[in-house]
Amino acid sequence: MSKNADFLSKVARKLSMPSRDAPAGVMDSILTVAAGSYGFRPSGEEATMPTGFDPQAAALFESIVEASFLVAQADGVFDAAERQAFRTVVVEACRGAVGDDQLEALLGDLAEMLAEDGMAKRISMVARTIGRADHQREVLRIAAFLAVVSESANDVEREVLGQMSDAFGLPRDTVDQVMAEVHDAIAEVEARSAR
Repeated sequence: MSKNADFLSKVARKLSMPSRDAPAGVMDSILTVAAGSYGFRPSGEEATMPTGFDPQAAALFESIVEASFLVAQADGVFDAAERQAFRTVVVEACRGAVGDDQLEALLGDLAEMLAEDGMAKRISMVARTIGRADHQREVLRIAAFLAVVSESANDVEREVLGQMSDAFGLPRDTVDQVMAEVHDAIAEVEARSAR
């Protein structure tokens, strides 16, 4: 699969849109919405100033990125090319609300937590943070998007998606539905890129 900048930008646009089963009136994915607050995260002396920062939305953003990161790490390989594709798509899908430096710092923290806690505990932590079924499904969709873009969502990555779905308490076929939606969206992007 071609991973040039134009392709990744088109995927990011798809990722910033809500899933096909999002409630009527929803205009953006939860990644894009939560990123808006995460980008306002105060630092140092700004912590007491009003900034528009919502700690719950920031925690949601971190969990969305962590879920995607866990899937990307599932096969034990997250090389420079995969990491760059992951960062590019997330930063662009956030529409500038989260910078590359912020995302890189978050990925560093997530790598440390994964090394310390292990995959099962981190999946459990993500599941505890994301309680709404529509958000859970959307988190799986975003993680699947990033897995497909970074490599192709191999069997090990699909297994982690399945473990997340189980931890969320979602129906068994949710991962298949999410993967079908993602593959349809990627095929649409590829078809437009070929024109």
